[in-house]
Amino acid sequence: MKKLFGTDGVRGVANIYPMTTEMAMQIGRAAAYIFKDGQRRHRVVIGKDTRLSGYMLENALCAGINSMGVDVLLVGPLPTPGIANITSSMRADAGVVISASHNPFQDNGIKFFSRDGFKLPDEMELKIEELIFSKQIDSLRPTATEVGKAYRIDDAIGRYVVFLKSTFPKELDLTGLKIVLDCANGAAYRVAPAVFEELGAEVITIGVKPNGTNINADCGSLHPEVISEAVKEHRADLGIALDGDADRVIFVDESGKEVDGDHIMALCAIDLLKQKKLRKSTVVATVMSNMGLDIALKSAGGKVIKTAVGDRYVVEEMRRGGYNLGGEQSGHMIFIDHNTTGDGTLTALQVLAIMRRHNKSLSELARVMTPLPQVLVNVRVAEKRDIMTIPEIDRLIRGIEEKIKDEGRILIRYSGTEPLLRIMIEGRDKDQISGWAKEIADKVGKNIGEK
Repeated sequence: MKKLFGTDGVRGVANIYPMTTEMAMQIGRAAAYIFKDGQRRHRVVIGKDTRLSGYMLENALCAGINSMGVDVLLVGPLPTPGIANITSSMRADAGVVISASHNPFQDNGIKFFSRDGFKLPDEMELKIEELIFSKQIDSLRPTATEVGKAYRIDDAIGRYVVFLKSTFPKELDLTGLKIVLDCANGAAYRVAPAVFEELGAEVITIGVKPNGTNINADCGSLHPEVISEAVKEHRADLGIALDGDADRVIFVDESGKEVDGDHIMALCAIDLLKQKKLRKSTVVATVMSNMGLDIALKSAGGKVIKTAVGDRYVVEEMRRGGYNLGGEQSGHMIFIDHNTTGDGTLTALQVLAIMRRHNKSLSELARVMTPLPQVLVNVRVAEKRDIMTIPEIDRLIRGIEEKIKDEGRILIRYSGTEPLLRIMIEGRDKDQISGWAKEIADKVGKNIGEK
């Protein structure tokens, strides 16, 4: 069992265990030890989002890595996928992201990329924890010229902008398109507007004035209603909302209607199928994806493979099976032909390319998928017990499953980053499944709910 790492790195309230400067330094030391594989000078990229606490954690990580004789390349605020890209393109030994993604500003996190730009497997995260808690590297102290140093990479944003534009077809541009873009006051506040503007779009920006405390605050992919209103007000062609570290994206069409990750996977997959570029005619999604995605892909001659929730598990399955498109309903989209992790801006470029190539609006393209009604309810819990060991909850869920049969499904899981139980039900009747979700939530709250 992991003690520090969750589904997406180490995460928590900044300056409270485990997100303290002391632990960040230890994580840096242990990671640097693992990434060293010889006598040469080694380099680790560190980037962050716009949170106030990023400064202290950046300095602590840098000190820990340097203390093990490894150099650090500091890129400053940059989207998580940008750090993955810089890590692999600069042939660094690893990349570190200081971000809590879509969480509020008081939280922060630390996650790693290996030298190939992919997230670390579970066994490497466990090895880092083992080194920290066993204290076996405490006595390893390089001295004199063997101590590492830090460099600032001043052109990291420019490098990443050039990379993103290279994923957009050279024969196309965005001239004449009006886009509302919400950067969540996060890591993409400079990158994303530059990309779309340089390709010719008229860009109306929201959430591009970070102050350290306003990241994800009533903006970004968790609040698509903001771009929805702006799209209608400005009569834009679509809205694009990123989250704090810009690895996920949610769209709204020209009427202000939300277009989620499942619809984006469907329209991108079907376009790739028509071009015979969707490897093995397969999309990798998670168990949270709507059954409408399966139906849409099947009717187009493709199929969907499901994984556990978390983009890292989607990527692992894509690499294992040789697939090139995967993602999550929440907006993480992985185009592995282009990048190694979810990339909100890159995803938007792929969607815009399809709109341009076929001269269709986003609403027209999104019609390739008709979702089944879906309800998601979150319950704050005091402990993460196996709910099927609680008799009254077990009986209730089994009874609902018998009623749904093959016309829907129930998925119940704990969040990997918060004290939440997520209850998701799909079915033909929205009112009916909403009632069932409330019943389960009430029973969970009664038995293990946060008091």
